[in-house]
Order: sequence, then C-alpha cells, then structure tokens
Amino acid sequence: MTNHDCLRPVLQSEMPDGQRAVAAARLPAMRSVDLVDWLRVDDAYSAQLALKADLIADQRGDVIAVCDGAGAALAELLDYTLAHLPDGFAVSGEAVTRPDGVSVALDRDDPLLTLSRIVQEDLCILQKQGDEHVLTAALLCFPASWTLAQKIGKPLLAIHVPVAEYDENIAKRVQRLFDGVQVGRPLWRANYLGYDKAALYQPRREGDPRPVGGAGAPFDRSERQTVLRLPNTGAVVFSIHSTVVAVG
Repeated sequence: MTNHDCLRPVLQSEMPDGQRAVAAARLPAMRSVDLVDWLRVDDAYSAQLALKADLIADQRGDVIAVCDGAGAALAELLDYTLAHLPDGFAVSGEAVTRPDGVSVALDRDDPLLTLSRIVQEDLCILQKQGDEHVLTAALLCFPASWTLAQKIGKPLLAIHVPVAEYDENIAKRVQRLFDGVQVGRPLWRANYLGYDKAALYQPRREGDPRPVGGAGAPFDRSERQTVLRLPNTGAVVFSIHSTVVAVG
C-alpha cells in the first residue's frame, strides 16, 4: 500500500444531527447514551473497514498496540461487543455476518484485529493503575492529530499534555468520570473541527500541533466518543466513531 492509498479519503454523506452542538459544550461534557446506541453503522461503513484492513496489513504496529496485562480486558471487549452489536449484524458460532454481507471469522487470539473487521469505531482500553487510568491497548486506525506510539502505556493526564484546555481541573473531572462510569450506562461526547484534508489516518506527534482549519476548511471532521465500563474486568472502553464530510 502506498502512502497515497493510506491517505485516501472516506467521506460520509452528512454529519449526525446535533453533533456540532454537543461538541461545543465544555470538556468533558459527557452525556448518557443507551447501550443499544453504543456502536453505530453509517454510509461509510464498508469503506472505513476496508481502509482499516489496508492500514493493519501495511503498518499494524502503528495502529494496534497492547501492553502486558491487557489480555483479559481485550477478551472481554470482544465478547461484550458481539453481545451488543447494533441491528444488521448476525452472530453465528465463531463468525459474524456484517451489515454489508461480509462474513468475519472470530480470532479470539487477536481480539483487536477481529474487532477491526467488524465495527467502524476505533477502540481504546484504559485500566486503573494507581490514581489514574492508563491506556493499555488500542485499535487506532483513524487518529485525528495524535500518535498511538506516544500514548500507549501512559495515564490520562500524560496523554492529554498537548491539549491546551486540558488543565488540572479538567483532568480531575475526567478521572472522576472514568472512575464513576457504570456498567450498562455508557456516556458520550463529540468534537468538531475543520480539516484541510479528508484522510482519516492523520497521525501527528507531540510538539507538532495541527493547525486548526479556518473558516474556509473544505472538510468537517467529528468524533463521537463513548466511554463504557466492562462488567467483569472493570476496564474502561473509549470508542471513537469518526465522521468526515465535505463542506458545501
């Protein structure tokens, strides 16, 4: 896969209703969401999953990372996802039929690879270590100006160092949120930014901030971010559903 292929655009036809308004709320600005609406499928589903497959085949180490000790949480995440897939999926034995008709064999030895073939969302596992939650595993095919290699194994505060508005007060509020999220009662928020390029895969290292698109940015990009607690391991799942639309 060439770099051009890696950066090929995948656009949705429209932005989800109300997502811009939700994004405008002050951090962390989480609100409740029904478990049945945890994961979503939109008109870019097949194209986004095809792009994920290409990225993983070509540069798996850049988009999948797992720390020691995350295995039980990942196994639970796979089972929990299979039990809470939205309408349009069919689970039969050790295979899943997707809404686009593609059948995916379950590889329980590689949960994140399997999930990359089933859901649109990127998925991050955070586990409590000491006073903070630490990023211990992630499937991050569509980074919006951050790099997985710089974040894996770090706690929440260190992960958000480059974010100017993520001050000590917000850090404490976010940590309380991660401590308090209840099983079966996920939360969600959104961000919304103008982008000059439509590519979903846009990693950027700390110290190399992304210039925020101005009023004339040709694309709007928004992440629907959900926080969910797994019932057995207690790990927190941070999922990211990315939408990119052309402006005008």
